[in-house]
Amino acid sequence: MRRIVAASLLLLNASAFAQAQTAPFDMSGERPPGASVTPRLTSPTPSPAPAPVPVTPPVSVIPSPATPAAPGPVPTPVPPAVAAQPQPAGPAPQPAAAANSVAPPRPGDVRRFVVPFSKLGLGGEYDRRSWSVYLTPEQAAAKASFTFAYQNSIVVAPEASALTVYLNNRPIGQQRVGSPDGPSTVTFEVPPGLLQPGANLVTFEADQRHRTDCSIQSTYELWSNIDPAGTYLSFAGSDAAQLSSADAIRAIGVDGAGKTEFDIVVPALEQPGTTKPLLRLAQGLSVLSSMPNQIFAFSTDSLPAGGPGKLSVLVGTAAELRPLFPGLPPGAESAALAAFVTDPRSGSPVLLISGPSWQAVSSAIDTIVSPTDRSSDVRRDVLTTERWSAPNAPLVFSDTNIALSQLGVKTTEFSGRRLRTSFNIAVPADFYANAYGEAKVLLDAAYTDNVLPGSHIDIYVNDNIASTVPITTTSGGILRHLPIRVTMRHFKPGLNSVAIEAILMTKDDAACAPGATAGATPRFALFDTSELQIPDFARVGQRPNLAAMAGTAYPYGRATEPTPLFIDRIDADTLSAAATLLGQMAITAGHPIAVETVASPNTIGDRDAIFIGSISQMPTTALSQTNISTTSQASWRPVADTQADVVDTGTAFEEWNSKVSGGVLHNRVTAFREWLSRNFDISRSSLQFIPGAEQIFTPANADTLLVAQGSSPAGAGAWTVVAAPSAKDLREGLEVLTTQLNWPQISGHITTYSSKTGKIETVPVTRFDFVPSTPWSIANYRLIAANWLSTNILSYAFLLVVFLLLIGITTSSMLRKLGRSK
Repeated sequence: MRRIVAASLLLLNASAFAQAQTAPFDMSGERPPGASVTPRLTSPTPSPAPAPVPVTPPVSVIPSPATPAAPGPVPTPVPPAVAAQPQPAGPAPQPAAAANSVAPPRPGDVRRFVVPFSKLGLGGEYDRRSWSVYLTPEQAAAKASFTFAYQNSIVVAPEASALTVYLNNRPIGQQRVGSPDGPSTVTFEVPPGLLQPGANLVTFEADQRHRTDCSIQSTYELWSNIDPAGTYLSFAGSDAAQLSSADAIRAIGVDGAGKTEFDIVVPALEQPGTTKPLLRLAQGLSVLSSMPNQIFAFSTDSLPAGGPGKLSVLVGTAAELRPLFPGLPPGAESAALAAFVTDPRSGSPVLLISGPSWQAVSSAIDTIVSPTDRSSDVRRDVLTTERWSAPNAPLVFSDTNIALSQLGVKTTEFSGRRLRTSFNIAVPADFYANAYGEAKVLLDAAYTDNVLPGSHIDIYVNDNIASTVPITTTSGGILRHLPIRVTMRHFKPGLNSVAIEAILMTKDDAACAPGATAGATPRFALFDTSELQIPDFARVGQRPNLAAMAGTAYPYGRATEPTPLFIDRIDADTLSAAATLLGQMAITAGHPIAVETVASPNTIGDRDAIFIGSISQMPTTALSQTNISTTSQASWRPVADTQADVVDTGTAFEEWNSKVSGGVLHNRVTAFREWLSRNFDISRSSLQFIPGAEQIFTPANADTLLVAQGSSPAGAGAWTVVAAPSAKDLREGLEVLTTQLNWPQISGHITTYSSKTGKIETVPVTRFDFVPSTPWSIANYRLIAANWLSTNILSYAFLLVVFLLLIGITTSSMLRKLGRSK
């Protein structure tokens, strides 16, 4: 008996020991009972720098290589439990691509971050995001893997939710959405031959369902966040870091935060005559890369550290650069040179632009930038957006029908409760149909008899609801080119986002039985044969119009002569701010904007011009023309953290105004005014015979950047003022305002940004001037008049009364002469 008991105890101990060894050995502190084990972030061994790159001969277009992996956190391998989960139904992934473990980077491997955003979230029951990544021929030919890190909402049901990754429209892997406690890392092998030199389409698709709830509201709780710092392409071997003759700048990519940085070192930065070629270089680099979040940083002394999403550029004569770069090629002393060299200290590539004189340097810059030049007479067909939203947005100038398949929308069969898909469309800078115009969505869709009345299909334009179509039948139906009218009041010059959202309710969702949250039977289908119809619209430029400047760089992108540019001083901060601003404008214009620096507004005359600098150095004429108070030159100072008790005059005035003018009657009038605006789109500005004059604007001390636009002294040109309290505020403010997320918010007459609150506020245009942009035609003038009268309804009513009186007087006169008299 004792032997039996001893053998049993020995067997139990051995079983417990074996079970304890199934978990990896952990040196971290003791966890509380029941705590979940999540992957921890560890720092990998930094990969060595690539082999030195020989100096290449001068080339016409020289774009940037992918840099080797920089030391940074890399998530630990995915636990076996995650890797072994079965894949949900959907696009079949590659057999060997089921959530592999992430190995540390191998020596010589190259990593390319691929997410061009600071944050990437996939929300709702269905979401899809696509953009392109530019690869060099060496990277496209190398063996590659795709890694992404994600975390999802705790209410996402992992058994019915999946993330699918596509490369060039081919699924490379699918992962169950099951990482609510912390970030998880997944790696898929890229099939050989799938990547190609040049642009490669990257797509994330999320199909998510709620754990317990079947309501429409619960779909807004579903999300999966992709970590940009943990999402990258890995290329085997050091050949992927080698340079190509025409791919380095286009392939610069982004860093782990979705940013792209050009570090330009110019020893002669403050010398006269260097500003114009340097700003041309910055715009050329910006157009070549076409990345959404670009910044430019100028310096004079040393090369900054390299890294992903960064490109160092050395600009100057051979004599100026030799102290900074001893290994200067001998050819720089005799001819213009534009080539990539290797920094001997870091091993990272450097774009070298040099020559015996600054005239030769300017010639070398032209060899890089000239392929991006485009005549203002050549009309563009698309706006370049593929680096952050693919495909490129078509530019519509007149009556046009576009199939949604051409806009990136795929035929989708949907079994959930809220389906949302979006696409981009662009209109020119002289678009003028926001008060009367109507577009149409010709919808091809189908729904089953399970869908109840009360369901509806909504159309959104720039996140504003523009139309709603209810579903009233109970027997299902197929919609063939169902016309849905979409008001164009929310369209703006440049890029516009249009979304189609289907809200679907069923009896099963009302009951919400266990397991009903993840229905497998499609209840709705959206077909890519649907079309967007844009009618003819009025075309006339408006001044001022910051939305047109942000959308298409109007009017500077259409200039046939160099645009006057006033910069208060040539220092690193101010020139960096100017390069960042002009680089973003060059992307929206589709080509570099020719500029010439001026020292005084008196030399500008009546031409379109840009003024950039600190407010204290800004010409008073420019401030007066843009209706900015000249007293702000002395009073506009940012509130420091130690000045918490400083009272802002404008805010205090508004507070006292509300206190003094308060009362029951005032509150009722205000409520009635808001009701009219909300239900009938009638505001105080629309109840005027003619638009009122612009009010003088004084920036608040909380603001750190200001962009304003007005007319030139004689009214024939547009003057844009970009000012800040200091050069440092100017640089930091423009780095934030020019990001892909914030740039579309620039509109109206004045736009301000506050680094303290992060808010961007606009002052709408009160009075503007028309600027003819197309040849004269009766049809266009009729549309212009229709839009203007729709905006100014009192003027329309007055003209209508006058017209009726004229008809009555004319009729009475005719009857008096032609009728029978007694």
